Amino acid sequence: MEKIEPKPRMGTEENGEEASVDGIRENGIHDTGSVLTGSKHLIHCLTIIGQIEGHYILPPQNKTTKYEHVIPQLAAIEESEEIKGLLVLLNTVGGDVEAGLAIAELIAGMKKPTVSVVLGGGHSIGVPLAVSAKESFIVPSATMTIHPVRMNGLVLGVPQSFSYFEKMQERITRFVTDNSRITPERFTDLMMATGELAMDVGT
Repeated sequence: MEKIEPKPRMGTEENGEEASVDGIRENGIHDTGSVLTGSKHLIHCLTIIGQIEGHYILPPQNKTTKYEHVIPQLAAIEESEEIKGLLVLLNTVGGDVEAGLAIAELIAGMKKPTVSVVLGGGHSIGVPLAVSAKESFIVPSATMTIHPVRMNGLVLGVPQSFSYFEKMQERITRFVTDNSRITPERFTDLMMATGELAMDVGT
């Protein structure tokens, strides 16, 4: 009987960097939603889909992008000598504001070439993620929804709560305007155009 040699595990000294990259190519989409593409120049393709999960775990039936998985990936991509660039594919309904901003800030701060493409939708906190790359694109069939910061669950109607919302909105507006060619005034006008949010009420 022919002996079958077990496949070497990723990250071992015997395999080296090449085996690690091959492992990411084979298992990356299944495990992390990302994959390395190309042969001559490696491009890391990162997908941000569904809802961006932050400090609270979402129900299992929700498709989510977990920020605690994405942030270490971005750090590893930036430090890798093999990976030459990052391609971010977005199809998200939004999600946790602080988690989304954390991912967006990391992408914006990368020295390597970064490109984002909005496919389907880049709603809510997906907007800062879309503009965080050095080059941003949106396909003709995709849409993006801008709306004021909101919170689910019980909210105390006190001045501190409204001040918190206002400061959070300022953070989002500042990031988007710093990383795109839109002015704060135009961004605020679009955000307050409630007539465009008829399909968004109640979600």
